[in-house]
Amino acid sequence: MDCRDKPGNDDGGESRPGRKLVNSDKTLDVITIGRASVDLYGQQIGTRLEDIGSFAKSVGGCPTNISVGTARLGLKSALITRVGNEQMGRFIREQLQREGVETKGVVTDPERLTALVLLSVENDKSFPLIFYRDNCADAALDEGDIDEDFVRSAKAVLVTGTHFAKPNSDAAQRKAMRIAKANGSRIVFDIDYRPNLWGLAGHDAGDSRYIASDEVSKHLQTVLADCDLIVGTEEEVLIASGESDLTAALKTIRSFSNGTIVLKRGPMGCIVYDGPIPDDLEDGIVGKGFPIEVYNVLGAGDAFMSGFLRGWLRGEPHATSATWANACGAFAVSRLLCAPEIPTWTELSYFLEHGSKERALRKDAEINHVHWATTRRREIPSMKALAIDHRSQLEDMAGGDAQKLARIPDLKVLAVKAAVQVADGRDGFGMLLDDKYGRDALYAASAIPNFWVAKPIELPGSRPLQFEFSQDLGSRLVEWPVDHCIKVLCFYHPDDAADLREVQIAKLRAAYDAARKVGRELLVEIISSKHGALKDDTAARALTDVYAAGIKPDWWKLETQPGVEAWRQIDAVIEANDPFCRGVVLLGLDAPQSELVAGFAAAKTARSVKGFAVGRTIFGDAARAWLDGRIGDDEAVAMMAQRFAGLVAAWDGA
Repeated sequence: MDCRDKPGNDDGGESRPGRKLVNSDKTLDVITIGRASVDLYGQQIGTRLEDIGSFAKSVGGCPTNISVGTARLGLKSALITRVGNEQMGRFIREQLQREGVETKGVVTDPERLTALVLLSVENDKSFPLIFYRDNCADAALDEGDIDEDFVRSAKAVLVTGTHFAKPNSDAAQRKAMRIAKANGSRIVFDIDYRPNLWGLAGHDAGDSRYIASDEVSKHLQTVLADCDLIVGTEEEVLIASGESDLTAALKTIRSFSNGTIVLKRGPMGCIVYDGPIPDDLEDGIVGKGFPIEVYNVLGAGDAFMSGFLRGWLRGEPHATSATWANACGAFAVSRLLCAPEIPTWTELSYFLEHGSKERALRKDAEINHVHWATTRRREIPSMKALAIDHRSQLEDMAGGDAQKLARIPDLKVLAVKAAVQVADGRDGFGMLLDDKYGRDALYAASAIPNFWVAKPIELPGSRPLQFEFSQDLGSRLVEWPVDHCIKVLCFYHPDDAADLREVQIAKLRAAYDAARKVGRELLVEIISSKHGALKDDTAARALTDVYAAGIKPDWWKLETQPGVEAWRQIDAVIEANDPFCRGVVLLGLDAPQSELVAGFAAAKTARSVKGFAVGRTIFGDAARAWLDGRIGDDEAVAMMAQRFAGLVAAWDGA
């Protein structure tokens, strides 16, 4: 299930007071405007920013986060900003596209660098951050970047306080507001107050939330009259109004605007005011709150806004929108990063239905799994892979000959050429490659767009399972590219002795925990036939044992089964335990091609089977001949490509 294809009221109807919304030509729900940065979050918790040793990277900036958050929650969102013509700018654009955000309004600035932000969690009340925004790309946004047709295509435009701080970006946002107002679109104002981005505090005061300024207040007041929705914290409401008392501040904002006002109150949730401001502020519309442990408040407001917009733009009652907003904010507060932590609609719905036993939502295994599975980097509905992650088998082919052993890395590069030739730019193709002999092959495969790569971590032939090189997976996996899938092969039979099964499952659990900790996908390969009979229920029982240990692989790799009944049972186990599983790929076990093809028909009756990852059946004969010097590089590539293409054709035609 695509995390962005969610149920809900899609009519975008106008059920709130405010400007009449015209829907006939509105293809987007919301366009956000303003900051776009790369956030570098300190990975060590509870220490000064000065002492951080490593960082996690994500997209950042209030409107960028909201564009991602609303897309995850099922809205059609877009962003207007600028990024640099360099790797960080391309990262932002590519990540937005992965998230489903329309990037037509993202302008590449040829002269300026993409903004960076360094952030950390010093304790539960201190979150130091440094903005690297000196003449950055997004700050150069101007009126020329605002395309009238593009703005007109959205039901709402969201402007942000920070981008009113500079004359050029101020003019850009006001132009977008004029276009929106003239075309029946709604205007959302996130006050988004950062004093040091208005020049009111030093570079080391990025976490400062409030410094009073008559100049800033008067400037922001000129924005309020045209806004249909105004959202801010208590401090942001004070700066937008110029008042020092909260009730007076809200009444002052009301005097400028008839729009809906949402007061964010952190752990106390929020209050929505749709009419006159009451003397008792608690008399507003209050959404359900969610008591959770505060881990990091940075980005919580952006998650909150995303949740509120999901309801507000779909015509939900304010209490519902506020509840969704509070829940999204709770997720963000309980996790480390900003945009990556905003829930998907599937995840939010799960939480609202089931709740959580954990005050720290990041510790809830079920919710974390839903989050992980619904925010994967891309959809992979099918997979046809050439597996040449073999180490011991190729060493056996070399027969101890040092020269042949030295040529194994080159053979793997040739295999990549063969696989890429067959893939011919199509999605749904990939390879299994190792980092013992396959370094150069991995470099070559990783350079191919949308080419899936998985790498083994098991010690070849080990039973009970052991990891290759080191049993400390964390230090090894952190060096892997983020889109490389971890593959672990386990010779596991459900009728093994209990102590052996326990050891094997514990090792698989270690691999799963490491994969989730470092954010890599996991493929678990189960081979049962080497150590017992393969019956209709054998694989299903093995998978049941793994799931019972709390292990939910992204992929399974299974051997050809006895028949349709075995696949039916496998389907049932996967669907009962993890409906988000990507699926099963078939392995080959060096079977003749005709035998593999015969098994394809039964496998394709299974809903969970998505393709194959076959090795020696494809490369075996070519490898032996090439290592012996009987054929050259071109012939080896041609042989492997022919075998691979033959299996692809057989699979597609099965």
